[in-house]
Amino acid sequence: MTAASTPGRRFAMTRRRMILGGTLVGGALVVGYTATHPMQVAGAILQGGGSDPEPSVFGPFIRIAQDGWVTIVNKQHEMGQGIHAGLAAMVAEELDANWDRVRVIDAHGNFRAYGAQITAGSGSVAGNWDTLRQAGAAARAMFVAAAAARWNVPAAAIAVRDGVVMHPSSRRAASFAELLAEAARQTPPEQPVLKAPDAYRLIGTDRVRRKDSAPKSHGTQLYVQDVQLPGMLTALVAHSPRFGGKLARFDASNARRISGVVGVFAIETGVAVVAETMFAARRGRDALRVEWDDSAAEMRSSDELNRYYQDAAAGRTELEPRRFQDKGDDPEAAAFGSDAIEFVMDFPYLAHAPMETMNCVAQVNGWDVKIVSASQLPTVDQVHAARVALTLPGKVDIEVLPAGGSFGRRGLMTSDYLVECLRVAKRVEGRPIKLIWTREDEMAAGCFRPMVHQRAWIELGADGFPARWRHHIVAQSLLPVGNDVASEGVKDSPYFASATLVDGKLFTPDYPVTVSFWRSVGHSYNGMVMEHIVDQLARRVGRDPADYRRALYRKAGATRRLAVLDELCRKAGWGTPLESGWARGMAIHEAFGTVVGQVAEVRIEDGRPIVRRVTAVVDCGIAIAPDQIRAQMEGGIGFGLSAALYGAVTLKNGIVQETNFDRYRVLRMNEMPAIETHILPSTNRPTGMGEPGVPPIAPAVANAMLALTGAPTRKLPFLAG
Repeated sequence: MTAASTPGRRFAMTRRRMILGGTLVGGALVVGYTATHPMQVAGAILQGGGSDPEPSVFGPFIRIAQDGWVTIVNKQHEMGQGIHAGLAAMVAEELDANWDRVRVIDAHGNFRAYGAQITAGSGSVAGNWDTLRQAGAAARAMFVAAAAARWNVPAAAIAVRDGVVMHPSSRRAASFAELLAEAARQTPPEQPVLKAPDAYRLIGTDRVRRKDSAPKSHGTQLYVQDVQLPGMLTALVAHSPRFGGKLARFDASNARRISGVVGVFAIETGVAVVAETMFAARRGRDALRVEWDDSAAEMRSSDELNRYYQDAAAGRTELEPRRFQDKGDDPEAAAFGSDAIEFVMDFPYLAHAPMETMNCVAQVNGWDVKIVSASQLPTVDQVHAARVALTLPGKVDIEVLPAGGSFGRRGLMTSDYLVECLRVAKRVEGRPIKLIWTREDEMAAGCFRPMVHQRAWIELGADGFPARWRHHIVAQSLLPVGNDVASEGVKDSPYFASATLVDGKLFTPDYPVTVSFWRSVGHSYNGMVMEHIVDQLARRVGRDPADYRRALYRKAGATRRLAVLDELCRKAGWGTPLESGWARGMAIHEAFGTVVGQVAEVRIEDGRPIVRRVTAVVDCGIAIAPDQIRAQMEGGIGFGLSAALYGAVTLKNGIVQETNFDRYRVLRMNEMPAIETHILPSTNRPTGMGEPGVPPIAPAVANAMLALTGAPTRKLPFLAG
């Protein structure tokens, strides 16, 4: 059955939207895939649309149509960060394509064609910088060779600009479309010549804008939630209200009486209710009578867990620490004197809370598994799906759609919600299943940013800088081996430069509450700790916080931080007077290769901080898409400020108390500060940008509050309920 044959379907698959083939040259597919709509049409895979076409003669990332349109295949996951524009610009710059005739499609999960498809760690731009530029340069070289052969002139005499190949001295020119067949016969160079940065005409300009703004504006952007397929059923799962709880027994008799419910059965994670509609599935799940076995469940409340963490940091529990920093002679045995300054900071669990909750569409037909998902890790998902469906990873076809937010939630190594969808789909083999997690499911089922407790003891030298530094971090592990991400942003800090002894230990409690990567991961809390500690040290010795940092950066040879600091002071007016009741706070942090500095202007009204302005300076290497960098900084500041002001998930007897936005407050539009972003010019390789804007905002606000009140912040959020 095809989508076009289904009456009333919102997004029909038609020949106009999918044009396969085009022309074959020497057995090679020249036009691998083109689409009149700039985005893929969701659900085509489940209706015979097939997997990604074979790579064209221009490689796996470039499709050039007979009308001259250039389509870039995006192997990374687009979840609102606008990554597709920067990736396409890399190709278009070296190809010298007309940016107005460049579009982007999202790749299916295809390890053979694209290698590992993992969108994490703000690594999409940096990780594809060489590959995509070389792809564009190689395709350009093929058009140049074709034109040189057609006009019988040296390749060095050929120029390319905006999709037109020219021989200036003879005034001959041909478009990509006109040269397509001849270019397809050329052998791509193994080492294409790349442009020097001073030759860029697209990269680094505000011409590089998102390609998905129009479909999002007029409502045609497709998400997994939009997918509607013939015969599709909707599934909801009743999960244990406690982490680690197991299904004991259930009574489905009332659920099966609900009109539209077609199946109720136990799966590994709970009780699945399958129905013709979401409404029926929800009513059916509500009608279930379920008993849970809490014998292995987490039963403690947040305050009990916090006390346990404090005991762990003080060495009063059974937890054996692992050292993440070791400097000096036998730091383990070093005793800190009574003049040591102690710093304590507590962080709660945080939810990801993306606007689009977890969802997935899957269909199992024997060995064949077809999935539509919004996944950060399609390569990992293919392996897990194959394991659950008892098939081979190569038989699992994943169409990756953009996500309505993720912040790390769709990047779990366990592929939790996709696996759950496959388990349901196996029980109704042959029919597509759409699994939906409601907002309450999403909030209560966890995968939070970990709860964290940190304690540091610092002794100052005669010069007022740290001479000895002991630092303990308590956090659940996010990785199967070790947990270095819990110490990122503390480990190897430039603030250790003056210390002759550094003793860093990590304690990793293990209990059933599920945790996962959250936007900027360990940096999200370690930036707060380190930057707030440094401000307190500066004020203790009577130094300006900027001058104190500058001295430490010089000791550490942190030249990039120095450059960001100097520009930040200039742009924020550091040291100039503000109106009465207002203060500035500063924070500078490096995450994912990018250095970000922020200054927040803050006043306190009725005990709450009001942030009116944030000045940001960023060193992210070469700025491919400056407009998107500014957008990422604004989004990161809003995301981080929301968590700093309000974010907290709490447990009561093991049960999550914040299950929707009525209790999990987020930043409102009128609370968003004005933001100015300044990008330091650079010709260095690009570094991450999706996450580095998050860590500095909380300490910048905390440091402004410190300037106003003299009182340090010892826990987040600022406005704890």
